[in-house]
Amino acid sequence: MPRPVLSTYRLQMRGDCCTFDDAVNLLDYLDRLGISHLYLSPILTAADGSTHGYDVTDPTTVSRALGGPEGLRKLSDAARKRNIGLVVDIVPNHVGVAHAEQNRWWWDLLRYGRSSAYADYFDIDWELDGGRIVLPVLGSDDDVNDLVVDGDRLRLGDLAFPVAPGTGSGTGREVHDRQHYRLTGWRNGICGYRRFFSITSLAALRQEDRAVFDASHVEVKRWFDEGLVDGLRIDHPDGLSDPASYLRWLREITGPEAWIVVEKILAADESLDASLPVDGTTGYDALREVGGLFIAPSGQSTLTAVSGRPEPEAERALKSAAVTDTLASELGRLCRAITTATARNDPQLPAAVAALISRIGVYRSDYPALGAILPVAMQETSAAAPELTDALSTIAVALSVSAEVVARFNQLCGAATAKAVEDCLFYRDTRLVSLNEVGGAPELFGVSTAEFHQRTATRMRAWPTAMTTLSTHDTKRGEDVRARIGLLSQVPVTWADSVERWTTMSAPPDRDTALFLWQNIFGVWPVDGNVTDALRGRLHAYAEKAIREAATRTSWHDPSADFENDVHGWLDRVFDGPVAAELTALVNQLAAHAHNDSLGQKLIQLTAPGIPDVYQGTETIEDSLVDPDNRRPVDYAALREAMARGDDDKLRVTMAALALRRARPNTFLAGGYTPLPASGSAATHLVSYLRGQDVVVAACRWTVELAETGWADTALPLPDGRWLDLLSGRRWSGLVPLTELLADSPVALLERTDD
Repeated sequence: MPRPVLSTYRLQMRGDCCTFDDAVNLLDYLDRLGISHLYLSPILTAADGSTHGYDVTDPTTVSRALGGPEGLRKLSDAARKRNIGLVVDIVPNHVGVAHAEQNRWWWDLLRYGRSSAYADYFDIDWELDGGRIVLPVLGSDDDVNDLVVDGDRLRLGDLAFPVAPGTGSGTGREVHDRQHYRLTGWRNGICGYRRFFSITSLAALRQEDRAVFDASHVEVKRWFDEGLVDGLRIDHPDGLSDPASYLRWLREITGPEAWIVVEKILAADESLDASLPVDGTTGYDALREVGGLFIAPSGQSTLTAVSGRPEPEAERALKSAAVTDTLASELGRLCRAITTATARNDPQLPAAVAALISRIGVYRSDYPALGAILPVAMQETSAAAPELTDALSTIAVALSVSAEVVARFNQLCGAATAKAVEDCLFYRDTRLVSLNEVGGAPELFGVSTAEFHQRTATRMRAWPTAMTTLSTHDTKRGEDVRARIGLLSQVPVTWADSVERWTTMSAPPDRDTALFLWQNIFGVWPVDGNVTDALRGRLHAYAEKAIREAATRTSWHDPSADFENDVHGWLDRVFDGPVAAELTALVNQLAAHAHNDSLGQKLIQLTAPGIPDVYQGTETIEDSLVDPDNRRPVDYAALREAMARGDDDKLRVTMAALALRRARPNTFLAGGYTPLPASGSAATHLVSYLRGQDVVVAACRWTVELAETGWADTALPLPDGRWLDLLSGRRWSGLVPLTELLADSPVALLERTDD
């Protein structure tokens, strides 16, 4: 019987620093921290040297680099002795094919083509090149001339490809031309297989085929058959042909008690489909809600005036461009499927598909609960572009008669949203970048207490064991960096004046780039002003990634050395020039308020409905930026020392909340959620609620203004009973003035002691 999941702790497994043995050595620390389950990043065999595990090359084996199946069993047994369970992240949508020889399924497919035993495992576009698999792996098509025959392989630099039996005589190009694949330049925009978004090194699997599902889940099934694992996190199920069927099959092999959460990115007005046999999402919705509470709406107009906001038309244009350019290969395949299904070859089909997808605000719209989204988008598209009406009708017919069209349309829709919004628009929108997060809704500028309480009560009723999170391996900024940047909503005039002055002092090469990077620099700037070589390097790497994702003056496909050098030069002027002292002064001025918000959002995430995940290292204040920065090794020796000292506020809050979850599991799993509003002139500065009948949570917010006004007459009416604050050790009952309750801390965690 799986152990009930009360909380999780995410470890980024890496062969060079976080193996199963390393995890075993952390169990004593994690036990003291208070978690119920250890949550591992992908552990199946991945590409050699992988630091993340999402490029699985053999889904049938546990990674030897991490310790193999023996290491997994050792970890599971050691964790169980401490009453800690295991949750594992799995990757059903794709496998890694960057180095073909490391993936035996892919290697066999390339060697034997359609006669391969694995030909049906991959979503190959067999019609694209007369039955040959088009591999966009070359710098240019002319690189085929540099192929070298090496026994039963073709080689080009560090790349190797198989040679079909009996075809190995002649020059490299002659041998290449006899193979079941064709190597081509990546700039051609043509790919012969479905990918993960636009990443050609990740080839999609056909999980809609039960034989493929069974073959790729044989190891996952073993984990549950042998009781090694209690739950799963499912990476990007929206990329699959039929996510709902996949999840039903998964539930069959894991059993009804397994805890399963899905990486489902929900729009602000989207609910997770209740028919799915899962426990909920991985928590990006909760991340937006909790973090949004600390954004001051009063700062919206000033920050908008500083940088403006992308109009809806801008987002639609980016999505349309992503469909027609970045995802051109997928668009072509979808249009051919539509033509086949309808016997109508409409030249407007590509434009109609792109325009239609640009008006769909969710990853995919074929879940039963989302049935109204697509017809509304069709009507809006037709009204905005009457010339596309006939093509839209063709699309509608194809969607009604072809399951393939439905699947490919929705797969393209999700990829377009990811590439256009999360990986581009969120790097261009400069109003308040802490809102530009996966699953975020920056246009809403935060979350009111009314919205928060409503959404949280709904989660308690509908998905009480969904995961909640504040940081992940995919967040664009860690939770404490977002908390500090979010403070700018409380001091918008100060920020506007500072940015104007700093921009003049440092002469950035591009104003919009500077507006974006200023906030991120502020988010990680050290309190003592000492920019170490490590931090300097991290910020340079982050800036390069950010400007390439924004793709206004440079990009991944066409990097501009001149612009990038100018940006790097500007960063050095910021680090070494007069702006640095002003940055340090502002960070110090707001440091206490950033600390308040970090503690407040952490306590809320750990105690509100759902199963909280603590991403590695975030039990204390940390300064991670986007990957790979947020996947750096964690200094657990320092965390152990902080735990022993007991003087780290965030660590104390985390430990107290997790210990209370252990002590009162029913309160947090089934005890209900009741908003508990304060009374008085500063009541809007408090977020508070009751869990069950025995836990009260209180956190202050917008503390810059609060420092000026004070709590005055504001008080929190506690429910009947006597209450102990587990953080301060003080006891309370009745109507408690907030000047007393929060005299020494921005948060309180009260446990009823008379029950």
